[in-house]
Amino acid sequence: MRKIDPEKYAERRQTVIVAATACFAQKGFHGTSTAEICAAAGMSPGNLFYYFPNKQAIIAAIVDQEGVALAACFEGIDQQSDLYAALVAFMDMVLDLAADPAFASLMLEIAAEATREGEIRSRVERNDKILREAIQAMLREAAKRGQIDPALDVPGATVWIAALIDGIFSRIAVDPEFRPLQNKLMMHTLLDRFLRHGLDTGAM
Repeated sequence: MRKIDPEKYAERRQTVIVAATACFAQKGFHGTSTAEICAAAGMSPGNLFYYFPNKQAIIAAIVDQEGVALAACFEGIDQQSDLYAALVAFMDMVLDLAADPAFASLMLEIAAEATREGEIRSRVERNDKILREAIQAMLREAAKRGQIDPALDVPGATVWIAALIDGIFSRIAVDPEFRPLQNKLMMHTLLDRFLRHGLDTGAM
C-alpha cells in the first residue's frame, strides 16, 4: 500500500478547494460541473475523487475553512484596549470582503445551499455560532469597560449585528448599485448611535 505524504495530500486537497471556490463564485454550486473543477485544478476526475468523494464534500470543506478563518479573526481580540474600535474594524473587514464580487457571490451560494442541504446547514450554523459568541463576548467586555452603552441589551444587539452582516451580502444580491465601501462611514454612524447611545464619546 502506497504511503500517503500528509503535506502533499493537504496541498493537493487545497488545490481542489481553491479551484472549486473560483468556479463556484463564477457559476454557482449547481452550475459548476465536476469536469470544470478538474480542469481548474489541473487534475483528472480520478484524482479529484481521491481527495473528495463528491462536489458536496468540496462545498463542506469550503464552509469549514470559512469557520477557521472566522475564528482566527477573533483570536486574542479581548486583549485589545478598545473593543468598540475592534468591532468596527471587524465590520470594516466585512465590507472589504463584500466588495469582492467573487467572495460575495460565494457567500450567497453558501447561504442558499444551507437552505437545501442539511450537512451544509449544520456547518453554516456552527460558523454563525462562532460569530455570535465572539461578538457577544466583545460587547459584554466593552460594556464593562464603558466603551459602549452599559445598559445595552447585549444578546439582542448581537443578533442585530449578525443580521447586519447577513444583510450586507443580501443587499449586494438585490441592488447592483450598492457599493459596500462607499457606505462605510454610514455603517460607522449606525454602530456608534446604536452601541454608544448616551456616552460622552468626545471624552473617551
